[in-house]
Amino acid sequence: MNSTDLKNPAARGERPGANVTVSQTSGPRQAARETWVEVPSESGPAAAWCYSDRRAYSPGDSVCLYLSSNCPQVSLRIYRDGAIARTLHTTGSLDARFHPLPERAYEHGCHWPVFLQWPIPVDAEQGGYIVEVRDGAGSVLGHHLFIVKALRKRADALVLVAATSTWTAYNDWGGANHYFGLHPGTPRGRSPLLSAQRPWARGQVWLPDDAPRCVNATRPRKPGPARYEFIEWAGLNGYAKYYALAGWASFERPFVVWAEQQGYTVHILTQDDLHHDPHPLEGYACAVFAGHDEYWTREMRDHVDAFVEEGGKVARFAGNFMWQIRLEDEGRRQVAYKYDAGALDPVAATEPHRLTGAWEDPRVNHPGASTFGVNALRGIYGSFGGMAPRHPRGYTVFRPEHWAFMGTGLGYADMFGDEANIFGYEVDGLEYTFIDGLPEPLGTDGAPNGVHILAMGWATNAEHGRSEDDYSFMLGDGDARFRASILAPDLSDASIASHSRGAGMLVHFHKGRGEVFTAATCEWVHGLMQADIYTVMITKNVLERFLRSTLVC
Repeated sequence: MNSTDLKNPAARGERPGANVTVSQTSGPRQAARETWVEVPSESGPAAAWCYSDRRAYSPGDSVCLYLSSNCPQVSLRIYRDGAIARTLHTTGSLDARFHPLPERAYEHGCHWPVFLQWPIPVDAEQGGYIVEVRDGAGSVLGHHLFIVKALRKRADALVLVAATSTWTAYNDWGGANHYFGLHPGTPRGRSPLLSAQRPWARGQVWLPDDAPRCVNATRPRKPGPARYEFIEWAGLNGYAKYYALAGWASFERPFVVWAEQQGYTVHILTQDDLHHDPHPLEGYACAVFAGHDEYWTREMRDHVDAFVEEGGKVARFAGNFMWQIRLEDEGRRQVAYKYDAGALDPVAATEPHRLTGAWEDPRVNHPGASTFGVNALRGIYGSFGGMAPRHPRGYTVFRPEHWAFMGTGLGYADMFGDEANIFGYEVDGLEYTFIDGLPEPLGTDGAPNGVHILAMGWATNAEHGRSEDDYSFMLGDGDARFRASILAPDLSDASIASHSRGAGMLVHFHKGRGEVFTAATCEWVHGLMQADIYTVMITKNVLERFLRSTLVC
């Protein structure tokens, strides 16, 4: 797909976002290295920005909405998003004001006055709720999302935990996220502190159907520069640079739509709920994680581990289990120093186990594989920019006799999901070897006893290509160097080359009285969106078995 082929939402009556672009490189096709962040503009294109006092509510609660707009009149529609959209509330024309951006709003929040309070009906259905903001002509100016939790837990319902901490990490609204921005004194201007009291970046809540995904639609057929079609599209159409990497619109929503279409009941919690409540999953048989769940607190992990130990089942169709974070100020501020944690995190000397670095860091000493059977540092990139752009994009089956493949007809060495590009953009793996043609965990990276590798593919932590295409690379070998520094530590050329190699895996294991199935790739949900028969059958095999929690393996 060429950038000239990408459709412009403005031509369909949608308003482009108000963005500022800060160029960090020069030269042709520099989109991957440019930084632009979403900030409100009083004189820019018509737009509105909205956030709420919390991310999740129960029926009967009151939602406080905070709104800023450069249009003097707006109207709101609040609807439940899912397989069928259901409108619960609309307003007439309301007076709106533009509120200047507070200094470092990405870190401290917006502190806008309350615009509207909406009492959630006591009989409101659980799910994700969209606040759609329109101008007087009916054009959409912006979107917000909040979750309504179920009043009563049901063992026959799936409970989906939305990856709200990962959404926050990628949200650049107001000037920065955990990756890049305008924050002073940090590499790439990234901020280690992010506020929950600000709008989501444009594209995290709502997307047009033709928005490109994080994996390019087709493999390149000849050598050339790295392409990031979603970044090109975002730049042309005023969306957040990394809209495709984290958010309701790209990952959780497609899973909910698919599951509801299949007849499943889906209850939704946020990672905030998982952090603050020791028993958020109690009463459910099966907890689901979908898409991209990169950022977790230790409390979140503890509560999932306890759920499984006590007999719960976890189905994780997600990738990149990487960073420990902390939540502060009753969850209103997220802390992640990441690569700089050892040098900058205030707890480095006093509480190293709370360090906001990789789970595999010896100071943190809480290997990711102990929770989900895999970890990010042994996996990461596939089919992404200059990271294996010609990857097969699917999983190779090694244990077809496993119940997850029941009815699929797949055999040893068969591949599935490649037509739907399910392998990427980030995946998780293990240290492994092959014995008699079968992958076996080495058990050196925290993986529990009894982990079975059912299918796998290969990944990389370094971009490769011709020297003349180096300008187009986003990360180079930076992540291979980071992995070597954590796991070796050894930054010799041979070590960096070794640590550039990874894998993505489907694994299953028992833990305590429960069990875990992990399909460790961000784009598994795309197989559901594309109705890939094998991805769908495996997903249903897992969910239906886990919902029948009385079965014994």
